[in-house]
Amino acid sequence: MFDFFRKYNKIVMIFLFLLIIPSFVLFGVERYQGSGGEVKVARVDGQNITRPEWDAQHRLETDRIRQQSPNVDPTLLESDVMRYATLERMVRDRVLAAAAAKSNVTISEERLSRIFAQDTGLAAFRTPDGKFDRESFQRVTGRTPEQYEASMRAELATQQMLLGVTGTAFTPPALAAATINAFYDRREIQVARFSPESFASKVTVSDADVEAYYKAHTAQFQASEQASIEYLVLDLEAAKKNISVNEADLKTYYEQNTARFGTKEERRASHILITAPASAPAADRAKAKAKAEQLLAEVKKAPATFADVARKNSQDPGSAEKGGDLDFVTRGAMVKPFEDALFALKKGDISDVVETEFGYHIIRLADIKPAVVPPFEQVRATIENEVRSQQATQEFAKAAETFTDAVYQQPDSLKPAAEKLRLTIQTASNVSRTPPPGAAGVLANRNFLNALFAADSLDRKQNTEAIEVGSNQLAAGRVTQYTPAHPMPLAEVKDKIRAQLITERAAVMAKAEGEAKLAAWTAKADGATFGAPVTVSRREAQAQPLAVIDAALRADASKLPALVGVDLGTQGYAVVRVTKVVPRTPSAPEQTQQENAQVGQSVAAAEEVAYYNLLKERFKAEILVPKPAETLPMAR
Repeated sequence: MFDFFRKYNKIVMIFLFLLIIPSFVLFGVERYQGSGGEVKVARVDGQNITRPEWDAQHRLETDRIRQQSPNVDPTLLESDVMRYATLERMVRDRVLAAAAAKSNVTISEERLSRIFAQDTGLAAFRTPDGKFDRESFQRVTGRTPEQYEASMRAELATQQMLLGVTGTAFTPPALAAATINAFYDRREIQVARFSPESFASKVTVSDADVEAYYKAHTAQFQASEQASIEYLVLDLEAAKKNISVNEADLKTYYEQNTARFGTKEERRASHILITAPASAPAADRAKAKAKAEQLLAEVKKAPATFADVARKNSQDPGSAEKGGDLDFVTRGAMVKPFEDALFALKKGDISDVVETEFGYHIIRLADIKPAVVPPFEQVRATIENEVRSQQATQEFAKAAETFTDAVYQQPDSLKPAAEKLRLTIQTASNVSRTPPPGAAGVLANRNFLNALFAADSLDRKQNTEAIEVGSNQLAAGRVTQYTPAHPMPLAEVKDKIRAQLITERAAVMAKAEGEAKLAAWTAKADGATFGAPVTVSRREAQAQPLAVIDAALRADASKLPALVGVDLGTQGYAVVRVTKVVPRTPSAPEQTQQENAQVGQSVAAAEEVAYYNLLKERFKAEILVPKPAETLPMAR
């Protein structure tokens, strides 16, 4: 057969060509690119947002949050809710960008330059000669300057779009007053509570009741699936271990950075300043210089009088009263001409007149603290750590490739990867598909857990692929033992079921009693028993349930006193007697102004949301993936 292919390979190639090309024409290239190409997760103005774009953006956002808040719960960052929030922000940015483009909103070069000039963060990327360090910027931010400029233009354009709505929001005083008064509204109430605990002794729950409830609600009593695992983590610290540093390199680094490991030379200076700004007329500067030369002659003649002369004549308000004393300074702390003159003096010397942009100085060197450089051995550990840290990022990239290949090529064990990279195999038991509250590190990473509980990992007990679990951090794991989800035996949960049934039935009895009392007291107020009067509001709950507060505030204030019944569910029932409206204490003018401003901000925010929703319809924005539950699933 193989001889046939070798003999007639040209004919076979032509046949395959004729077979494949029409299929490309009929079905398109996308059908050959992984099940229809990249998965679309949202669409705005006819443009798609794909899952890789979504994943990349979420990774950027979580990395930024981790850098700003290292102690943030990783479970929260990797939750479906947070991922969906990232997608919503992406859609919002695309909608506003489309609106800005359609409205021809542009940002002038002058405005952009002014913003960049005022950005203190960008100043860190300028070299001493004023040039912009492009490589440093790209390494730190992960973006090119052009990408940063484009993002700033887009952000400013969208801000300008929204400012047209939020900047013109208007809140009439009557609306502000009605909103604030509703928040501060107060009522004096009396409450009669009917608690389930008072009726629990009257409830009887049989074994048959417990068994019937268990059979009807078996899904409530499931033991979650669990796994015992082993895993490896590769991060920058682990990469450092594989870096070889020789003694010669460490000593060279020490010699090149000697000043950093010790203390610089410090000099204690005193000076007399006769001010003469560079912008002053030449005649004024000449007069100031002549004055300085006169004072120089005095202190040269009597050096011991330097402090007295400075107090009487120096025009530097910060040092004159101290006899011109400037305390100890190092190189780089003073302007260049002053520094050059100071560090050329010997202890006790007085300089000639020194001209700077501030005027004319006479400098006296009072004392010298020599530079102190620790010996190499004393700082060797610090130097080695710094050298390893500098090489760690590059080493991590190499190690990551080795790590990825090793866990894939030998899927039945993590040991080869651990030995190659000198990593420690870690273990964990009772691991579930959903990270429990308080989980940290790799075991809180949703992507890593999803990989562990994938079919291949569970069925074959093979390594997961290398999973990115953080900035410069990879992990791989394998399941060593797996217990699927299963119903818990009745014997383990019968006490819990019995207590639950008692609570539910007692709450029903409490509600019935409360409703009967409400009807009786409404018909005839005599004999009604309530607690002591308390004044409540939405800000002052006075230990009352929120449902009681809401019911009291909804009662008709024109027909007081009024009785209201409140069903508190498993907490029982309450009958609330609303006796009177308690006027609000007037706020100080400053607080009133602040409250009105807060209402105005709320109105502006509401108008912004309404405007954005209008734009979403105009640009046909839609999210194509289901919205997750608003809370993280809890482990049982």
